[in-house]
Amino acid sequence: MTTTQPKAWPADDPRLSRIWLRKELIASGLSDRSIATMVATGELHRVRYGSYVSGTAWAQAAETQRHSILARAVVRRANAEVVVSHISAAAEWEVALWDVALDVVHLTRIDQEAGRREAGVIQHLGKLRDEDVLVRNGIAVTNPTRTALDCACVLDVERALVVISDLLHRGLTTIDKLRAMEEFMSQWPGSLRVRLVLGLVDALCESVGERRFLYLAWKQGLPRPEAQHEVIDETGHRYRLDFAWPEHKVWLEFDGRVKYEKYLKEGESVTDAVLREKRREEEIARLTGWRCIRITWADLAHPERTAGKIRALLSPAQRVAG
Repeated sequence: MTTTQPKAWPADDPRLSRIWLRKELIASGLSDRSIATMVATGELHRVRYGSYVSGTAWAQAAETQRHSILARAVVRRANAEVVVSHISAAAEWEVALWDVALDVVHLTRIDQEAGRREAGVIQHLGKLRDEDVLVRNGIAVTNPTRTALDCACVLDVERALVVISDLLHRGLTTIDKLRAMEEFMSQWPGSLRVRLVLGLVDALCESVGERRFLYLAWKQGLPRPEAQHEVIDETGHRYRLDFAWPEHKVWLEFDGRVKYEKYLKEGESVTDAVLREKRREEEIARLTGWRCIRITWADLAHPERTAGKIRALLSPAQRVAG
């Protein structure tokens, strides 16, 4: 790299790496030809037209971090005062997103002028109060509560439920704050969906898979399960069940590979963890006399079939048989 290249890049956090505009690189002594060469060799990455970041930072960044870099590039070139909002703010708050496209940056204008769309950018029109905006990682973003409801206005029920439940689970907002924000936004497009989502969310759900199952149960007309139900053995040891229907004597565990990897003990393999989970299931069944059903990501892709299996276990005939 030439000695005229700007310094101080990349930052430890890829999102904090400086966004360089073409005119700044030219002013530092680079030419369009040398910029193109640096992009070709990977020293620079072209984030969008006229905006660049360290190639090392881009290579190290996860998908949501790359979206945050893109958002910063868009903000730097914005012709109006804007705040990162909606899905882009969710990425900045490191929300556990599911199946949400990150190729479009969402902004809200502070001046309340009409929003507009351009390639890869949506500027929303919506009243922002002072308390709705925070500075996070050096950039103005909507706070978690406003972010939650903004996402519910533009996402479908299942994806919005995943977003809001994650924010609740991490303690970044509360149901009371969400209800108050809902009242403030009650006449906005998508507000009816917001009300529905707030009736479904559960802060106790710990993973995307669990949150998606909560949606499946509602959509398929299953009784609402109790999340993180506790069973205590004779010694006082507590077992937490992903979901339970105590009145039906059935509990459900969501099995994802990440679940086993997350709770691996030192020296354990995933197989060891699976066997340990099997022993745990047998002990819970001994303590409660309940039936266990396990589902995976694949089961979530077939909601009718999965709900049918669960419904069969919840039926009175099955309870008598058990």
